[in-house]
Amino acid sequence: MQFYYGNQMPLRVLDEAEFWKHQEEEHTVVIRELVVNLEQEYVEALKEWEKEFAKAHHQVIRYIETLNRSGGQVSQQLYQDILQLTSFCLQQSEQFIQFCRTIMEESEPIRTNPTAKVVLNHIIVESEYFIGVGQTILYQQ
Repeated sequence: MQFYYGNQMPLRVLDEAEFWKHQEEEHTVVIRELVVNLEQEYVEALKEWEKEFAKAHHQVIRYIETLNRSGGQVSQQLYQDILQLTSFCLQQSEQFIQFCRTIMEESEPIRTNPTAKVVLNHIIVESEYFIGVGQTILYQQ
């Protein structure tokens, strides 16, 4: 986390969300590339996750740009919108973690590939990290 924001929670949490939504988007590609014989249903699901992470990432960037242009003046409505977006991002990460756990259990090519299991566990840990950081920032308010 970059602490140069001081008490500017909206920028801090959006900075984290911007980074981690992009990471999660890339993680979908990593899984598809690593497990070349992955079942088609999971390949398609990962492509959908990639699209959804990209949408969230772009939404976060729009809010960062809005905050940068606001000159430090954050309206109550903007603040609430940022909280709502952050909550959505955290829920999205929780759902992705569950998806990763499911494919680790149900996909034969993943169950029989020790490297894939290590990578998926790492991906899960990174998404859990984002959730922890996001919650910490939000609960400090």
